[in-house]
Amino acid sequence: MLSRRIAAARPLTRAVIPSSRTTLTQIRTLTQADVDDPNMNGGYVQPPPQKRQFRDPYGDWWDKQERRNYGEPVHEDNDILGIFSPEEYTHFKPAWGAVLMGSFVASVLGLMAVTKIYYPDKISVPKTYPDGLEKELGGPLAVPARRDETDI
Repeated sequence: MLSRRIAAARPLTRAVIPSSRTTLTQIRTLTQADVDDPNMNGGYVQPPPQKRQFRDPYGDWWDKQERRNYGEPVHEDNDILGIFSPEEYTHFKPAWGAVLMGSFVASVLGLMAVTKIYYPDKISVPKTYPDGLEKELGGPLAVPARRDETDI
């Protein structure tokens, strides 16, 4: 379909030149968690934000799966802090992950270098020539190439 600007009955110069209107975009600078909103929730007690993943799994909880007690106030961001939110990765720090990744890359490159040194490129079947190319290589006193009947 043709654009309305092109299909409109205007001179061609106005149809080709882009409009000078600017496109306004919305840029969010604050999130709801950044704003301190006292008494905006009707006096509801806002507990401190703590991921349920980090609560004691063997504690005496009323709700063992969600790790909550009966009557405990729920945080405003319960969908983010709950047990079914994506698990936070705490096995090791990013610096140690970079060390592990670097050692892996170094070991693979080292293995490739050792393989290149001790296992050079070698064709599987050497090429043979009729009469060993005696004439082409300079006559009877020249070092001959492999002949067809030569065993490899």
